[in-house]
Amino acid sequence: MRYGAPYPEQPIDALSSQSMTSAFALVATDLDGTLLRSDLSVSRRTRAVLDALRARGVLTVPVTARQPHGLSLIAQAAGFEHWALCSNGALCLDLTTGKTLFSAHLEVEFQRALAQALLRRQPDTVFVSIRGSGEVFVAQNGYAALAAYGDHKREPDQMQGASLDEVLSQPSLKLAARHPRLSPQELFDEVSALRAEGLGGFAVTMSGAPFLEFMKEGLSKAWGLEKLCRHLGLAAAQVVAFGDALNDAEMLAWAGHGVAMAQAPAQVQASAQEVTLSSDDDGVAVVLERMLAQGQFG
Repeated sequence: MRYGAPYPEQPIDALSSQSMTSAFALVATDLDGTLLRSDLSVSRRTRAVLDALRARGVLTVPVTARQPHGLSLIAQAAGFEHWALCSNGALCLDLTTGKTLFSAHLEVEFQRALAQALLRRQPDTVFVSIRGSGEVFVAQNGYAALAAYGDHKREPDQMQGASLDEVLSQPSLKLAARHPRLSPQELFDEVSALRAEGLGGFAVTMSGAPFLEFMKEGLSKAWGLEKLCRHLGLAAAQVVAFGDALNDAEMLAWAGHGVAMAQAPAQVQASAQEVTLSSDDDGVAVVLERMLAQGQFG
């Protein structure tokens, strides 16, 4: 499947009034730590309820920090066929055709300013730029030594090293930063201090991976999901969303019904209307089965 061929221009922001109903019509779900079990599998129970929803015409949309190649590993297991949001909402594509509906990139000037400022505070920070439609992966020299396959669904020995100038030379769908000694939260605190000093032009979040994730300013999973829903003629009130990490919080708050996983941090749980069981206990399926039984889907 080829990702990145754009759709012809169309009125993304136009709303279709015929679709505006009160019943839930779309399920948006994070993957790692939410839909997927700890072994990265989709349980039979979860697959069954997703299939039941699709049989009723309900859209099931993965909303993930993963890139398309990482999503493809589990799309078949979950039965995802159509819309998907990758890179924390910065990329929307059609899994059936491989075409891109929209994408947004962090501009070179802002990622350079960010990297320079962060390196002044933490000189050992290293970066990777994910570009285009998520297919181009440019890692700084030294990044691979800190990485494992599960971080980016790429083998570290296949991460060809590049200079920092090369990493920052083109706009990034997502720019990742990690440090050999600092945790993502500690690095996040460093970035927060920089923002308090006036550095801007970017969004920053954490997905549970061992690095920070930077996108174009204003971007989030909520941003991407809202843009997709407007294209489909759906309102926030028609969306059920599931997530477990900081990068899910805005999406859970935006959706008509946001559901946080049991292991989610307090900040994420506070953004949701409900807290369910863990992913290993099929927390997503538990909620969706109940909502189906109650006739809450159109």
